[in-house]
Amino acid sequence: MKQEKPRFGIDIDGTVTTPDTLIPHINKQYKTNIVLDDVVEYDFLSAFPHPVDRNEFARWFKENEPYLYSVSKIANDAQRILNHWHKQYELYYISARDQHLYDVTKRWFEEHQVPYDHIELIGSHNKLEAAKKYRIEVFFEDKHDNAVELAEELKIPVLLFDTPYNRKAVPSNVIRVQNWKEANQWIQRHF
Repeated sequence: MKQEKPRFGIDIDGTVTTPDTLIPHINKQYKTNIVLDDVVEYDFLSAFPHPVDRNEFARWFKENEPYLYSVSKIANDAQRILNHWHKQYELYYISARDQHLYDVTKRWFEEHQVPYDHIELIGSHNKLEAAKKYRIEVFFEDKHDNAVELAEELKIPVLLFDTPYNRKAVPSNVIRVQNWKEANQWIQRHF
């Protein structure tokens, strides 16, 4: 059964939120001064000038996740464009955040007036099953391997928000965009 409106799958962190939104908090905790350009892998620790205990970092991050997500900065133009899209498209947010962060996430969406039809927090980076289940027609992502897998397995276009940590080669149906304005231009031409 065909959906009435095209359904978009949208990642939250680094896509709807700015990719550097967590960096000031990490810098404060670890007394460092990394910037987004230092993060060339999907792993903040790769940017540190000194070794950091991964378990300690994971513990700190887990303890502070609700706060970090509650104060995340929204990407430029995301709110305006997503509100415009909501009239024509179904907006399904599919995030690697854990389910226990649902209330924090929903509150952030409401505070920033970001429209949604559904928010799915899957607790892992494997978004393929959720994208299949919800019959996503276009996906918006910042994680390179997610973008490639979704594009190749589902044969759908994936708009990859360009960052220093996702610059590896991509298949032809992964389209790099610099920002929400470029994503909107692509959608206007193709949907």
